[in-house]
Amino acid sequence: MTVDQTLVDKLNRQVGEALHDRDVADETAGDRTLSAEDRRQYARHLIREAIATENKDRLAAAGTVLDAEEEVAIERAIFNRLFGLGRLQDYIDDPQYSDIKVNGFDQVWLTRRDGTKIRGAPVAGSDQELIEIIQTQARRGMSEKRWDYSTPVLDLQLPSGDRLNALAWVTSRPSISIRRHNFDIHSLKQLVGTTVSESLNAFCRAAVQARFNILVSGGTGAGKTTFLRCLINEIDPDERLITVEDSLELSLHRFGDAHPDLIEAEARQPNMEGVGAVPMHELVRNSLRMDPDRVIVGEIRGVEVLPMMLAMSQGNDGSLSTIHADSSHAVFSRLQMYMAMTPERFGVESTNLMVANAIDFIIHLTLLPDHERVVTSVREVTAADGPLVLSNEIYAPDPTARALPAFPLQQDTLVRLERAGFDRSWLTHHRGGWAQ
Repeated sequence: MTVDQTLVDKLNRQVGEALHDRDVADETAGDRTLSAEDRRQYARHLIREAIATENKDRLAAAGTVLDAEEEVAIERAIFNRLFGLGRLQDYIDDPQYSDIKVNGFDQVWLTRRDGTKIRGAPVAGSDQELIEIIQTQARRGMSEKRWDYSTPVLDLQLPSGDRLNALAWVTSRPSISIRRHNFDIHSLKQLVGTTVSESLNAFCRAAVQARFNILVSGGTGAGKTTFLRCLINEIDPDERLITVEDSLELSLHRFGDAHPDLIEAEARQPNMEGVGAVPMHELVRNSLRMDPDRVIVGEIRGVEVLPMMLAMSQGNDGSLSTIHADSSHAVFSRLQMYMAMTPERFGVESTNLMVANAIDFIIHLTLLPDHERVVTSVREVTAADGPLVLSNEIYAPDPTARALPAFPLQQDTLVRLERAGFDRSWLTHHRGGWAQ
């Protein structure tokens, strides 16, 4: 329903001032400040009191009081203004949307999970109000982030676990992009019949449990992060995991005791004085000193490629990561480009040697025209030969782009998979299809 934004602004100011007064009073008295959850509950109490007072004032003036539906909508709007992203929060809380794009406060585009795109209502009263809402959210994160004229790019994880990217001061209007994650999908078996076949499910589970090093590749929106999360959730709970991300997206802590020994590290931008930055490659290097069983890098897209490759080739078997590429074979040229960007400026041949020693499998995902996300290719890295990385495409795309068994695995690889419970008959034409 449409909410009276003028009334929301008025009551939001009242509640915000009351919250501030409580914080000041606690600090002055030396009392323990409210916990985050207690503060939210206290805010709800204040909101309901403010709405009740508003209705009393309307009755006294012989006006029309708010009905129950209006009260609920106004309470939600004020709460979202105080603790969320204002009107934008309603779209974030709606599970039907997979992507939210804002090109200025009144230019809102929503993509449903079935791929359809619709126009949304304004999410703020002005571009400046939208900027202030996003800035406030950035300050609330695990590591406080800046978003201003000197730092016009913002990338952060929302409390919902979704990823927000924002750009302003270098664009005509503030631009917000929110990628929604479906945390209900968190295991490989949930992907059977859509993203993977039964054969691929069995292969991927065994590859993770046999501690092969795996790169998940794909284009934008192909489902790399979701697939990586599903792979990680096949890891034994006894293993010590360290995840390194530019912006927290994997959110493995959401899955209870699946990974009790877990460290989630997030890169950090410099502060106002230009110091304090902690880039991903430093986090990856440091994670290797923390005795992990596996190091997981959310996405390789720069110089963090080198410490990740070293981790994969120097004893941290079973490491996983994602990389942007148009095909499983294109991953090799992408890695060569990133290795050339490092301070050491590795050449093609030395890069290929490192790739052959570090990476065992590349699993490629594609977003199909009907908006289905499927594994189209699995490539086994076998060796390096000068300017070439040698590999076998053990699963290759059929005419519908879905991966079917193609080239045989190396014998020692197959034996290692079988020790992890894999049945080699899954690689036959009879069992390797998508319909069983």
